[in-house]
Amino acid sequence: MNINTKNLVSITEANQNFSRVARLVDENGAAVILKNNVPRYLLIEFSQAQAEQQADDEDVLSISKRLLEKNRMAYEELAK
Repeated sequence: MNINTKNLVSITEANQNFSRVARLVDENGAAVILKNNVPRYLLIEFSQAQAEQQADDEDVLSISKRLLEKNRMAYEELAK
C-alpha cells in the first residue's frame, strides 16, 4: 500500500478534529494516524474494508479449489 504523506495525521489531531480526518478519508480513500510519529492506525471507508474482506474470501476459495484438484484421487478413494 502506498501512503500519501498528505494523509498522515497525528493521534492528537485525530482526537481533536476527527471531522477533518473523516474528510481526508472521503477525499483520498484512507488516512494514517500516527502515534509517537509511527504509523499506528489506518482509517478507511467501510465499503473499502468490505471489498478487502471479499478479496480474501475469493483467495481462500481459489486455494481450496486448487487443493481439491491436486488431491482429487485421494478424495475419490476416500469417498468409496
